[in-house]
Amino acid sequence: MNIDRRRFLLATGVALVGSSAMTGSASAAPSPSLWQEFVANPYNHPQIPNIAYAGYRTGERPARRPVLANVLFFGARRDGSADASVAINRAIEFVGRLGGGTVFVPPGRYRIDDIIRIGYDNVVLRGAGSTKTTFWATRSLEEIVGINRSRYGSENSAWSWSGGLVWVCHRDRSKSLIDAIKARKWPFEGWTGNELEQGSTLTGVTGSAARGAFVVTVENGRKLRAGQRVLLRLDDFEYSLPIHMCGDLPGCSSYKWDDKDKLLSYFPFLWPVRVEWVRGNRVKLAQPLPLEIRPEWKARLTTMAPVVTGAGVEGIKIEMFRVPTPKHLQDKGYNGLAFQCAWDCWADDVHVQDVDNGFLLVSAKGISLLNTRVSGRGHHHAYATREQSHDNLTDGFVIEAPSEPSQAGAGNHGLNVEGLSCGNVWTRGRMDHDVFDTHRGLPFGNVRTEITINNVGAHGGSANAGPLYGARFTHWNVTVTNQRAGNVRIDQVAPCSATVAISEVRDFGQVDKPDFAGPLNSRLELYGTTDVTPRNLYDAQRKLRRS
Repeated sequence: MNIDRRRFLLATGVALVGSSAMTGSASAAPSPSLWQEFVANPYNHPQIPNIAYAGYRTGERPARRPVLANVLFFGARRDGSADASVAINRAIEFVGRLGGGTVFVPPGRYRIDDIIRIGYDNVVLRGAGSTKTTFWATRSLEEIVGINRSRYGSENSAWSWSGGLVWVCHRDRSKSLIDAIKARKWPFEGWTGNELEQGSTLTGVTGSAARGAFVVTVENGRKLRAGQRVLLRLDDFEYSLPIHMCGDLPGCSSYKWDDKDKLLSYFPFLWPVRVEWVRGNRVKLAQPLPLEIRPEWKARLTTMAPVVTGAGVEGIKIEMFRVPTPKHLQDKGYNGLAFQCAWDCWADDVHVQDVDNGFLLVSAKGISLLNTRVSGRGHHHAYATREQSHDNLTDGFVIEAPSEPSQAGAGNHGLNVEGLSCGNVWTRGRMDHDVFDTHRGLPFGNVRTEITINNVGAHGGSANAGPLYGARFTHWNVTVTNQRAGNVRIDQVAPCSATVAISEVRDFGQVDKPDFAGPLNSRLELYGTTDVTPRNLYDAQRKLRRS
């Protein structure tokens, strides 16, 4: 064993085979056996996902970019006396056409009557800090764009889960979305465009591959190149793919899949991934597969709708014109920051106040939300991760208690994840008044770690959206200040899950029963304490990846 690897295992409390070192010293926090198992099998563990690649460029810290424009030079007023959105958007376009750089927003309070659109690669919108630069949004998305409805046919407002008054989305993709909404042709929101079946096949994937594999064999490697961004597409076959997403448990086969219309509409599974190298018909991916590849799923690599990459929002507060919290699913779209069809982008030091929805990830990949905050009146979603959003990182977040009570019938969904989304991480968070919301739609392989929560609220999701949890959902080092179990202790409801080092909770607010019959193959360790080594599962996996 190499010396650095040995030191890492000792530091994290893992016993070394053939060594007298056991699980840490007498003064060290205990290390669960699950962690020791994961170190031995980091890419294909039955209960814990590999989330070491989450975030911007698989976990890099975004670099600062030179300032190429100041919004004041484009006519923005920083005293709130006039709409600044036109000037800000002109500055963004100017820098975007140069190929990227930073648009600086000096200290001030900028009134925005329209959407701030970041639709160019490598453009950073940077304020002077969230306590110094404020966008004051005076109009909702419904006022700016128009009524938006669910594509499933209800009268619910789709602004309840989509769109932002600062919206990071490729300019062509954004135009197609907004044009469809204005025409009342409620669009598909995801990776392929306004229709799920758009996009062309680059090459088929042949044979099988294990979960955690990096290398796949394709039919035609000549259509691929190193650095290329592609979609891995897996089609369902007689429900074997969702069953696999739930850990291939025997009880999954008896689950009634055929009436889950909303869930089935999410398929095929679409996972964006970057090609690392191509050697003949062998292709190495930049990160490990989150699922197996089986011949019956007709795996292929395809193109996607235009995505925006390398964009960032920093040092800004987004404050809404204050209205009462709307009833559930009737949001007008006082939404903060949205990343849609965005890849390798970030936000840092962004504070949203008095929002319907705070931070929305919609078909987003490799987004880092760093040092973010939600405050003010009651919200619907503080953070939402939807429409096959994968490998995103929310690190260092605060959700403040609402400044006023919500009206009866208002929704509150906290840390939402749904829609086949996987590989996402929420860490180093403080939730003063919110809930871990797993919103049906079969999310799998997601991690919440090192979080303190006053557990208030309930999960959402319509019954036809399918299971609450897929396999390898992990809660690690979570302190529940009001001792409410619901949606935090998940060993009795989530298949092939891990609940490790959560504080003692009462059995209140939990879902009534698991989705699947029979044993769940889930694990509970170090219950009743948050004294654990490693304290942060994401950090520990990152160290293991580098060792």
